[in-house]
Amino acid sequence: MAAAAARWAPVVVLLGLLLLPFAPAPAGAATPARSPPSSASSAVFLLSGDVYPTGHYYVTMNIGDPAKPYFLDVDTGSDLTWLQCDAPCQSCNKVPHPLYRPTKNKLVPCANSICTALHSGSSPNKKCTTQQQCDYQIKYTDKASSLGVLVTDSFSLPLRNKSNVRPSLSFGCGYDQQVGKNGAAPATTDGLLGLGRGSVSLLSQLKQQGITKNVLGHCLSTSGGGFLFFGDDMVPTSRVTWVPMVRSTSGNYYSPGSATLYFDRRSLSTKPMEVVFDSGSTYTYFSAQPYQATISAIIGSLSKSLKQVSDPSLPLCWKGQKAFKSVSDVKKDFKSLQFIFGKNAVMEIPPENYLIVTKNGNVCLGILDGSAAKLSFSIIGDITMQDQMVIYDNEKAQLGWIRGSCSRSPKSIMSSFP
Repeated sequence: MAAAAARWAPVVVLLGLLLLPFAPAPAGAATPARSPPSSASSAVFLLSGDVYPTGHYYVTMNIGDPAKPYFLDVDTGSDLTWLQCDAPCQSCNKVPHPLYRPTKNKLVPCANSICTALHSGSSPNKKCTTQQQCDYQIKYTDKASSLGVLVTDSFSLPLRNKSNVRPSLSFGCGYDQQVGKNGAAPATTDGLLGLGRGSVSLLSQLKQQGITKNVLGHCLSTSGGGFLFFGDDMVPTSRVTWVPMVRSTSGNYYSPGSATLYFDRRSLSTKPMEVVFDSGSTYTYFSAQPYQATISAIIGSLSKSLKQVSDPSLPLCWKGQKAFKSVSDVKKDFKSLQFIFGKNAVMEIPPENYLIVTKNGNVCLGILDGSAAKLSFSIIGDITMQDQMVIYDNEKAQLGWIRGSCSRSPKSIMSSFP
């Protein structure tokens, strides 16, 4: 996806499609195989990518039998996981690995409950045109889309207790993608890992099969990489700021509810704004009034040594007397923002959580105008979630965060969290 991509508001549309010419295999309907429940443990994955210049964080998932690696964009803002797929492919990007090639016995039939769940979200009156397969089309508000069929295959998940489980999970086999400039440049990922709140998400499927609890967390490093976990045994036992999960008025998103915005500990006197956590959004987006108030406050506090400059990376950038090499060169010139949730839950947003330094040596604001994307709420994107563990606890219906470095191995990082 493009560097400023944010995949909000996925819309599932049923399509009437003929059965595709998949690779031959023994006939039979695909049903998720039950894996034996493990002792409560977490599956842990290293992340790659960064906010700039990659534009997203991604995980390597080993899928199939024999297992093959695929890079998946980590997205807590949508439910459906999908791979670009040779079924055959009608429109795909150049991806890092050979396209996933399903067989007919991997198809999820229309009558399967996961197909019903996928379709019921936005098209409850639609019906499958063939009972042999579950068609989908998912559209995102950054104009990206994936069209395909649901399949089931095994995922190899490394658990913290040193064991490996291989549950059968359902995901999208996308044979027609509209992602950025298709074919114009190689994609950095093979597909998308949907970790939203819906029953179609991989996290919900793992819970249903007794593999892990319905809890996930990520630690995104400002220097690139980090880690992702499924399950609750890596959640710190103290110092986490917890807020109740609120049902978003705009969809089934991870929302801590409304927040009041402060700049340098002073209220910006804007109305409380609904906030959504979305790892599928590179940058943070504020609705119109908070965005304008933030811009005014930042510009009003800057020293005269910073001059506004045009940079293709982001809309609002500044240059210094010499080129900047990193945010640490310039963060002393910027103040922190704060979100206050409820009575006293604070999310601190220091300059390194809203600024990037571009290849041109300019510093740019990684908070964008959500009204330009027709958003009615604000989004906390990757840039603001960096160097803190962010926890999405669907078991207790709460969201949490705790600051700490995410640039080392998961084991050494965990030793720094209580």
